[in-house]
Amino acid sequence: MHKAVFLLTAQAVWAQEPLALRDAVRLALRANPAIVAASESMAGAQTRIDQARGGRLPKVNYSESFTRSDNPVYVFSSLLTQHQFGAGNFELGPLNRPDALNNFQSQLSFEQTLYDGGQTHQAVKAAGLGRQMSEEEARSVRMKTIAAAARAYYDAVLARESLKTAEQAVRSATADLKRAENVRAAGLSTDVDVLSIRVHLAEVTEQRIRRAADLDVARAALNDSLGLPLDTEHALTTGLSAADGPEMGAEQLESDARRERPELRQARLAADLARTQADSSRSLLWPQVSFRSMVELDRQGLVTRGGANWLASVSVRWNVFNGFSDKARIAEAEHSVRRAYADAQRADSAVRLQVRRAHADWRAAEERIEVARAAVAEAEESLRITQNRYEAGMSNVTDLLRNETAFLESQTRYLAAVHDQRVAALMIEFAAGRLAVDSEVLN
Repeated sequence: MHKAVFLLTAQAVWAQEPLALRDAVRLALRANPAIVAASESMAGAQTRIDQARGGRLPKVNYSESFTRSDNPVYVFSSLLTQHQFGAGNFELGPLNRPDALNNFQSQLSFEQTLYDGGQTHQAVKAAGLGRQMSEEEARSVRMKTIAAAARAYYDAVLARESLKTAEQAVRSATADLKRAENVRAAGLSTDVDVLSIRVHLAEVTEQRIRRAADLDVARAALNDSLGLPLDTEHALTTGLSAADGPEMGAEQLESDARRERPELRQARLAADLARTQADSSRSLLWPQVSFRSMVELDRQGLVTRGGANWLASVSVRWNVFNGFSDKARIAEAEHSVRRAYADAQRADSAVRLQVRRAHADWRAAEERIEVARAAVAEAEESLRITQNRYEAGMSNVTDLLRNETAFLESQTRYLAAVHDQRVAALMIEFAAGRLAVDSEVLN
């Protein structure tokens, strides 16, 4: 029986795939739909650059049409273009009431913009800025995915360690209950002590049940962040230990954040894009010069009785007055520029505040770890002494239960402090714009 239980337990452990923190992050980057969406957005931005560059190239069109009519003007002009006009066509009868005429027309046209006041140039520049903004958005999504996956991993590890602490508390309370029963049997205590410890055992058992449920939820949340089925089993191999602190102070971190954060780069690019769009709106006030040429074939039959002609022209179009709509458009663009710069300033302040908050959280967690580590050692020693004294009849059950509770709470606080310190170290890298798969904080 015991051998069968052992084999089932071993199979359950072996069925769990080992998963380190960095491997979890790589998995999230491969499976997260937000990464795929960001990649598609970048590809779309590149096509907009190609579209804008098309304004520099000529436009060539071919058309084929068939017309039949007895309209005098149509018949007269068609005969001319078909090179079929004769002296008999000047007679008043056929001229006023001609027979219906077929015209198969083929046209090949060529158009080239020679000057457009910089509109094409501004369009290409705007599309390039849009591409850069898409790249920064993709980098932002990547960093957020890494941060979310790492945080979910830490949460799952904390839930696992908290469950271990609760299980240890249950074992300790069970041992206390046995100790109390022995003391009672020796006549050194009453049933009250046994009942009190049984109540304490029920309380820590309830905590173990809650923490087991928390662990199930934390594992499901981790799988969700990794893009896996929620019930996927993992053996999390990265332990919950304190991380090394940042190598630089808050001021240097803020400087790095202002240079590296994708949100700030996006804000600056948005301001440049607004300025480019403002320049583009002004280019509408400049003349546009274009060249156009065309070759035309007109035939009475599909391939017979026809003639050819060609045309070449250069045109200038100048927007002299457009009902003040261009002026309003330029004013709107200027407002957009000022708004974009204001948004960039607001984003800069928000990022700097985020860096300071992450750095402060890390410092606070560091101090909490030191306090909690000392508290765990002291609570453990105090509990050991109290258990021995109680067993010898030199201490009461109240002292025992108080020390049991203090030891459990100190362990819980220590685990929470280490978890918060790891998350704070992660958020420092994120806030500074340096979080990547190979970041040291993921070790």
